[in-house]
Amino acid sequence: MGFWDNWGARSSVEINVNSDGTVNLISGSVDLTGSRTTVAMQAADVLEIPFENVKSSMVDTDSISYTDTSAGSRTTMATGLAAVEAARDVLAKLKAEVADMWSVSLDSVVYSKGVFGTNERKSENITFADLAAKLSGQINGHGNVNVENWAGAGGGTIVDVEVDPETGQVKVLRCTAIQNAGKAIHPGHVEGQMQGGVVQGIGWALYEGYQYDELGRVLNANLLDYKLPTSLDVPSIEAVIIEKPFPSNPYGARGVGETPIISPAPAIANAVQQALGKRIDQLPMTPTTLLEKIGVI
Repeated sequence: MGFWDNWGARSSVEINVNSDGTVNLISGSVDLTGSRTTVAMQAADVLEIPFENVKSSMVDTDSISYTDTSAGSRTTMATGLAAVEAARDVLAKLKAEVADMWSVSLDSVVYSKGVFGTNERKSENITFADLAAKLSGQINGHGNVNVENWAGAGGGTIVDVEVDPETGQVKVLRCTAIQNAGKAIHPGHVEGQMQGGVVQGIGWALYEGYQYDELGRVLNANLLDYKLPTSLDVPSIEAVIIEKPFPSNPYGARGVGETPIISPAPAIANAVQQALGKRIDQLPMTPTTLLEKIGVI
């Protein structure tokens, strides 16, 4: 089992409504893991428009209010929250336009399933797209958040390994990753994050490590000599998503990306101990390390 605290911090999003009913969503978060999609999904849900109508783009922070780095498993949760705030700002401004257009009180304006109406005149209604056309795309919304209350995430890894006592080679045969994602905004992306994290954890466990000469100089300081796991080194990884929503986020989202890195190494070490009867307390668990532990060399 493993746990990662995650992070919140600052994010900014702008949403501009186009005259054809689509919207442009602009964020300062770099898209490393599909966050362009998950952030847009949250905005589309608030605006009650098709996801395909949200054109999401990432810009540098010279072009938008300050946004912290895409790190700490924060982007879907924190930048997603900024997108929610921006979408709510858009709806508030559109409701004000509707109230003015129909000469009704702002409190009477309602919005549901992409249609604006008013409790004062039940026959009046206008769709999001038609209102956008009337306003010629002159509505925009802003969301700036500094998330100080965020949720960590726990997860675990189950592995079956094969150990060759003559060569010290360890092969991971099967792997299952389990993690609390809060709410999986995009389950496919969550699975990919979990699988990618496990591969990093397998690399940490079996392959990755710096080598030094007697003067302390790194001998494997490039990707030719620094061993990373490839698709040939890892099995198919089953991802099991547990959804225990975080109550302080409107969708219950938790950070996902880093938690699955933590538990593969101890899981593999436990499996190797069961296979050899020896505890390996050094990473990476290279063939040389294993053979030394069992007294072959």
